[in-house]
Amino acid sequence: MRRTRLALAMAALALSGAPASAQSTGVEKLYVLNCGEGTAGDISRWTPGLNEGKTMDFVDTCYLIKHAKGWFLWDTGIADSVAAMPSGLVPADPKAVTWRRPKTLQAQLEQLGVKPDDVKAMAVSHTHPDHTGNVELFPQSMLYVQKAEYDWPGANNAPRFKPSHPVELLTGDKDVFGDGSVTILSTPGHTPGHQSLLVKPSKTGAVVLSGDAVHFKDNWDNRRVPSMNVDKDQTAASMQKLADTLAKEKAQLWINHDKAQRDSQKMAPEFYD
Repeated sequence: MRRTRLALAMAALALSGAPASAQSTGVEKLYVLNCGEGTAGDISRWTPGLNEGKTMDFVDTCYLIKHAKGWFLWDTGIADSVAAMPSGLVPADPKAVTWRRPKTLQAQLEQLGVKPDDVKAMAVSHTHPDHTGNVELFPQSMLYVQKAEYDWPGANNAPRFKPSHPVELLTGDKDVFGDGSVTILSTPGHTPGHQSLLVKPSKTGAVVLSGDAVHFKDNWDNRRVPSMNVDKDQTAASMQKLADTLAKEKAQLWINHDKAQRDSQKMAPEFYD
């Protein structure tokens, strides 16, 4: 009798077209990638009224997400070409960040067995060059970007992306895979169309990737607005949106440029699941 029931159950499963073992869904792996390391000559621009003349080490972080429906890349970091510069990318303004590239993005992907063509979708938090340096390593990847950011004129009114690059222009939040596991959050203020990312690996739990909605932990704790941000009120509102998201989702906040936090994290090829 037991054998008959088992056979009937297996037959029903076959007729339904369902696999014998449950298919994985949602975020399977979240990789933290080294996308640059640098030193700011004067951090007072990030903390107006404080830290005049004080230097600080920064990191630049990208994140690769393996979802059941495919690979998704968040931010692309400093251009890989900087890896070949012995002194790093030295800015014209000595108060800004001198960036170095200890590891290229392409090499880190290769270590994981991921080819650029495997990355079918991507997004950048915003269009500053420490976040968009390698967008064109993925010329066929669908790029999710806020319309306000895409339309924001670059230097000499140049477009911020190649017009040929596939793009979906957003006007708010976006559930990337339709299952709530990877959600782009509109968080303007640092730039006109800045965005952050909510990711939900099943074991690790919810994580919010800040982009530059906040630059390091002290800025978050004290709600400091950098002097270079385009809109102070929008920045404050976006920080509150992130705080509300953290509370609702019981999420961690991963701050892109915060070296102390990143040094405590597992780096690729290790991952969070």
